[in-house]
Amino acid sequence: MKQITEAKILKYLAITEKALKVAKITQPKGTVLHKAASDFYDMASRYYSDAKHFKEKGDFVNAFAAVNYAHGWLDAGARLGLFEVEHNSELFTVD
Repeated sequence: MKQITEAKILKYLAITEKALKVAKITQPKGTVLHKAASDFYDMASRYYSDAKHFKEKGDFVNAFAAVNYAHGWLDAGARLGLFEVEHNSELFTVD
């Protein structure tokens, strides 16, 4: 497929929204790792918000890029142990 459809954007927005809800910061407050986890989560949230904005404007290419960046930040945080993700290998590349 050479097109990014609205259905595809909606699918990946839903997956990333679910991942945002699952990912929990596990690092103790006041530590460098907590700051890193907070930064990773913030970046994921902002890219997710951008993806929804682009989708609403009909800009599916940038929406798709942004939602993938959002999920990438979450996935990286999960792999680094910054987030507890309930061993969810369907949403994250863990286990």
